[in-house]
Amino acid sequence: MNTTVLSQTSGETALPKSSGNHSKLTPPRGYALEDMAARRAWLEEKIGRPLPEFKLDSPEDFQGLLENQVGYLGLPLSVAGPLKIEGTYARGEFQVPLCTVEGTLSLSMTRGLYLAHLSGGFKSQHLRQELSRSPIFIFDEIEDAAAFATWIDRQFAPIKAAAETSTRHGKLLRIEKQIVHNRVILNLVYSTGEAAGQNMVTVATEHACNHIAATARDLKLKRWLIESNYCGDKNAATGTMMRGRGHHVICSALIEERFLRKLFRTTPEAMLASCVDKHLGSQLGGVLGMNMHNANALAAIYIATGQDAACVAENCVGITTYEARGNDLYCTLTMPSITVGTVGGATRLHQQRANLDMLGCSGPDSSKKLAEIICAASLGLELSLGGAIVSHEFATAHAQFGRR
Repeated sequence: MNTTVLSQTSGETALPKSSGNHSKLTPPRGYALEDMAARRAWLEEKIGRPLPEFKLDSPEDFQGLLENQVGYLGLPLSVAGPLKIEGTYARGEFQVPLCTVEGTLSLSMTRGLYLAHLSGGFKSQHLRQELSRSPIFIFDEIEDAAAFATWIDRQFAPIKAAAETSTRHGKLLRIEKQIVHNRVILNLVYSTGEAAGQNMVTVATEHACNHIAATARDLKLKRWLIESNYCGDKNAATGTMMRGRGHHVICSALIEERFLRKLFRTTPEAMLASCVDKHLGSQLGGVLGMNMHNANALAAIYIATGQDAACVAENCVGITTYEARGNDLYCTLTMPSITVGTVGGATRLHQQRANLDMLGCSGPDSSKKLAEIICAASLGLELSLGGAIVSHEFATAHAQFGRR
């Protein structure tokens, strides 16, 4: 394993030297066409299969994904890695596909993943996968709302049956209630299988609400709406932090002091001190969650793998912490909301499907595997940015690699 680092001023890019040797852990460098060809050959060797040739999906393939299409917008595809992980579902070594036009992002994630790789890689735990929709039911009087909430407790079985008539894969797990004034919010919580499930739970909840409205006529229901926004769909919300929405994943890495000093030019003590400083700033700024830029990792991976990029708004509310473990640094990231799938939506498109296949994300439990990979990649990016800030190399890295 080559642990030689570049003698550059930028901590964002301290990685092993790349050359034509495709056995390297990290990709060959350079911006020319032949450099991209070298990286493709390197990646094909890493994943053990040829990469697909670029082609545009036909306009007909976008039915259900896009309206009023007038053309195509080209986005570059990069990889970051090696991501080494031992998780509940994700196990092995991966190259993570990224669609981004933010200079330094791919190198920065690669740096963080490489640091963790040298120290043994990441561990992850997939806790649950639940997606909700939260209709609201309105009554004239507060006592009518209370009576409706009690009635709902006895109706779970028929409501579940009504909801699941619309889907083969979605399962209604429970109904949570929130009474506010003369209204009752029902948070219908589903398992969505390998799909992200946003459309699935919407249609299922429509069926459930129609059943409720038809059978609750004697309860003086005035009107209802399919969504109250209580579930926090595509919003950064405190409720998401508390309840989770989508995949709930925790990821950790124990970073050895010697590699932290060599690659990041900093120490566990400095990283720990900075964590307190950044948490104070986050609290004073009203930031939901305690992380520097989960959104960067999420947006790049979501676009590359056919996910709904707007979900980044709610999914970025993770918590990053550091702890001292002897002389080493223990890093943890909890992400209670990762709304991704490996079937449905844009996952069927040519390149997005190829990227999911490159990660081995198809078949049973593949959405859980993808969520664990995303959490680990996000922690790698958090580590890299944290190290660059502490070593005072954040600005110089962007000046060097974020400009032309």
